[in-house]
Amino acid sequence: MDDLFSRFWSEIAARPNGPMAIRCYLQPIMASIFAIRDGWTDAEKGKPAYFWALFTNPDARADLVRDGWKGIRRVFFFAIVMDLVYQAIELRGFRPFETLFVATTLAIIPYVLLRGPINRIICARKRPARPTRRRRAA
Repeated sequence: MDDLFSRFWSEIAARPNGPMAIRCYLQPIMASIFAIRDGWTDAEKGKPAYFWALFTNPDARADLVRDGWKGIRRVFFFAIVMDLVYQAIELRGFRPFETLFVATTLAIIPYVLLRGPINRIICARKRPARPTRRRRAA
């Protein structure tokens, strides 16, 4: 079991240095672009921050997960395909758990972490500034 665990982490750690290493940078960038797009849309519709709403709004959780999946599924599937190609070239085999771990790390985590803050930034910029009160000279 320890051998399997150490092989898992050593193969994960080798991905950013191996062939197709650029995907380790491009896929989080693509996930971030989708998060910005969806966070902006959430702000325009007056929706709460995504990640926060996942935990605090159990009634809407299923809809939020469905909406998030709709936004990130292409990047996630692309991450899976790219990791399978990497494994075929470099490892000469397929490791499904490593594929899911890499795809989640490169696509879903950046998306979920950025969508809510983008929403809040856009909402804060659209909020009108409160008028300041002037003091009268005595």
